[in-house]
Amino acid sequence: MFELQVTPGGNRPIYRQIIDQVRQAVATSELAVGDGLPSVRQLAEELVLNHNTVAKAYAELVREGVLESQHGRGVFVAKRRRVFSASERKRRLDQAMNVFLSEVLTLDYTPQQIEEAVAKRLDQMTGSKAEESEGD
Repeated sequence: MFELQVTPGGNRPIYRQIIDQVRQAVATSELAVGDGLPSVRQLAEELVLNHNTVAKAYAELVREGVLESQHGRGVFVAKRRRVFSASERKRRLDQAMNVFLSEVLTLDYTPQQIEEAVAKRLDQMTGSKAEESEGD
């Protein structure tokens, strides 16, 4: 069963920690389409959080199309769909890459080390070989 963990006082707000963990679980198929998540109240009690924090994370994930809320039934992993325009998707990719690359370059990784680490993690997360996609 998928289990969320948060670090109060960490460098990322708690609602962002929830969002990031749910996104990763969906991306790696740990959570599949139709899987239910705990209710806002239930998750807030489990993690000892204010329910508004959980509600904010769920609302963002619903807005992004990762989750869907079914009135009276709960929150479920949504079927993948495009909710952002191509330009917004590109903007978000650029933003995420800038943050990532700034971090790893300041840790003194070489471009080759970064490329190898990204290819390995993509393979782990998607279950496909990075080499296969290079020929496409």
